[in-house]
Amino acid sequence: MTPRGMLTPEQLTAGVESGEFDTVLLAVTDMQGRLQGKRLSARYFLEEVLEHAAEGCDYLLAVDVDMNTVEGYAMSSWERGYGDFVMRPDLATLRRVPWQEGTAMVVADLVWEDGTDVTPSPRQILRRQLDRLRERGLLAYVGTELEFVLYDDSYEDAWRRGYRDLTPANQYNVDYSLLGTARVEPLLRRIRLGMEGAGMYVESAKGECNLGQHEIAFRYTEALATCDNHSIYKNGAKEIAAQEGRSITFMAKPNAREGNSCHIHISLRTPGGEPVMAGDEEHGLSELGRRFIAGQLACLREFTLCYAPNINSYKRYVPGSFAPTAVRWGVDNRTCALRLVGHGSSLRVENRVPGGDVNPYLAVSALIAAGLHGIDNELELPEACAGNAYTSGAETVPHTLRDALALWEGSPAAKAAFGDEVVEHYAHSARVELAAFDSAVTDWELFRGFERM
Repeated sequence: MTPRGMLTPEQLTAGVESGEFDTVLLAVTDMQGRLQGKRLSARYFLEEVLEHAAEGCDYLLAVDVDMNTVEGYAMSSWERGYGDFVMRPDLATLRRVPWQEGTAMVVADLVWEDGTDVTPSPRQILRRQLDRLRERGLLAYVGTELEFVLYDDSYEDAWRRGYRDLTPANQYNVDYSLLGTARVEPLLRRIRLGMEGAGMYVESAKGECNLGQHEIAFRYTEALATCDNHSIYKNGAKEIAAQEGRSITFMAKPNAREGNSCHIHISLRTPGGEPVMAGDEEHGLSELGRRFIAGQLACLREFTLCYAPNINSYKRYVPGSFAPTAVRWGVDNRTCALRLVGHGSSLRVENRVPGGDVNPYLAVSALIAAGLHGIDNELELPEACAGNAYTSGAETVPHTLRDALALWEGSPAAKAAFGDEVVEHYAHSARVELAAFDSAVTDWELFRGFERM
């Protein structure tokens, strides 16, 4: 039986014939974690794309956040002619889009004309890490907890005002407040029901610490489906907010208050569904579970670029802010970068480093690669942190994107897990962002220097 919100090609065909559907969104995820693609006639999708796929310009994986073409990418450039790659629909992702009339969506894998993977594509990077797990008889189950700040201003008004003096949807801290969240429940409910109608399993919604900050949580599932759902939800929440004349930001640090996190929970199971991280050892872990977490710790600094991909990402890492600074792990300890939660079959590790701006495919790929590094090298797990990790004196996450880039480029573990092409591709993306920031004159500089310097 097809889960609610999901579609088979036969159901889509029937819906097109009845007039229920007229549009199919063919979506891929770019380096920034955004959905890109085409709006197709539903009939054209069924008659042509379903069997033969579609094409898109390969510059989609070689531009900055403003969609500027930039020099230096090996796979796509003026010298290579900016040709096409193939967008091959993954029919397991075919679903309704309830917040857009007459619309369905399908996520595509990116391959070249000869059928080989586009190696730097985020979805293909994750598929490769999942294949590495599968070779060991393991599957990854993942849940993401994505926070956002909601404003009463439209995106157009926010743009015109330079994103200054916006009105948050709540005027005080509504963390866990049922009264405060009721103020925005009509919009939150519309988002939740929209995502349910698009095939997702919504668990809950709650207020957070920043003004107008909220979180909608979804049931964990297999890693690839979670990352697909994450990207669709993030895009859909923005679309629904825009339809209501409001705006949502997932920026890691939109202001001086608490930032937007994206805590990622991960556990491993056998193909039969048996959990393998739980066992009879200390803290309820198995040997494999201990080594998996040890790998997370060992690679955390070198892989931070996958968790914190933007300059703004690093503004979250403030002591005492619930964003981690210390590379430590602990049992139900929110001061640590890695938090062990659950018991028995629900035992899992929560990585608290990513922010709301994370590309989920890259982050989950890094979690898996780091864990496999620990398993394959039989790494020992250090003692759990039982106190305040902020004051533990431990190594810290990188302070800036520049620091994270240097660690990523020099990481033997990254090159072994992802290959030179992927490491260089995302290193270049970071260099592009740094060059753009280094050449920008910021408001901070103007306010401090315009008159007084």
